[in-house]
Amino acid sequence: MSGNPVCPATARRRTLSIGLTYDLREDYLREGYSLEETAEFDKPDTISAIENVLKKNGYATDRIGHVKALTRRLAAGDRWDLVFNIAEGMHGFGREAQVPALLDAYRIPYTFSDALGQALTLHKGMTKHIVRDLGIPTPDFAVVSSPEDIGSVRLPYPLFAKPVAEGTGKGITARSRIDNADSLRSACLNLLQTFRQPVLVETYLPGREFTVGIVGTGRQARAIGAMEVLLNPDAEPHAYSYDNKEHYEKLVRYAAVSDSEALQAMEVSLAAWRGLDLKDGGRVDLRSDASGRPHFIEVNSLAGLNPVRSDLPILCGLVGVSYDRLLCDILNSALDRAGLCGQQLPHPPARKR
Repeated sequence: MSGNPVCPATARRRTLSIGLTYDLREDYLREGYSLEETAEFDKPDTISAIENVLKKNGYATDRIGHVKALTRRLAAGDRWDLVFNIAEGMHGFGREAQVPALLDAYRIPYTFSDALGQALTLHKGMTKHIVRDLGIPTPDFAVVSSPEDIGSVRLPYPLFAKPVAEGTGKGITARSRIDNADSLRSACLNLLQTFRQPVLVETYLPGREFTVGIVGTGRQARAIGAMEVLLNPDAEPHAYSYDNKEHYEKLVRYAAVSDSEALQAMEVSLAAWRGLDLKDGGRVDLRSDASGRPHFIEVNSLAGLNPVRSDLPILCGLVGVSYDRLLCDILNSALDRAGLCGQQLPHPPARKR
């Protein structure tokens, strides 16, 4: 039976106020943005799920909303002991860094990585430069910033192309796998025009696809487990694409894996997480080469937390970690970094599998 965190009933523990920052998908849809443009944003049930866990563990919660709402609240003098931040932002390479940077200015602690980590890892090309310099395996790559750059790509086919700073599979389709120069030009031109940002082109790896969950910070960070992403026959081929993610119930199968290749994927993920100095919790995506060697593809330092639909909670469920425990571990890591160790939740037992 799963164990839920229970707050210690001690006189020394005061009630902490925790603000919630987030972007609601429905708000942006009302403004005329498309379903794909808002794919990374949250639905109300995600916010409710996070808030329910915090409340039942004795914290006072306050729904703040997106970065502009946070700006108004801070200007009005509102403050919180800590902010549980899942705001993705809308514009620019620093969009996921906006809330952390603003909170840093007011010296308010928050969950997940700081402005440096969020800005860096949103840009997949910059992230791969650092990961490669750390000696962590990652596919060879090139960044195409303009049509003139396409002819400078000197990588052997097949290749894979995607926007350099999007998540949730945005811009990834069956056409992302590229076998010749004409397809490379067509794919890059389409992505440059559609997403108005550079295109990451990398060597296509034909092996297994993994996602690894991470919780904690620095030496305390640990891999929760590895999940293999398996495409059903009706899915778009070659990739965990936007359409496959949106319709995962019928197009994708997930499996908890712990064989030697999966364990190697966990080691690679943890090395990348620590090397990039990321915080509290997230998810690393990997793909293996033809020899079965996992390579770093990208890291999601602000992973989705919907208890049903998001990859990290799905992975946790497969390896026997409850949603409550996941949030507990994330929050405890943030409280520890903020020097609020006495306010941490007791560590709940693992769910029996």
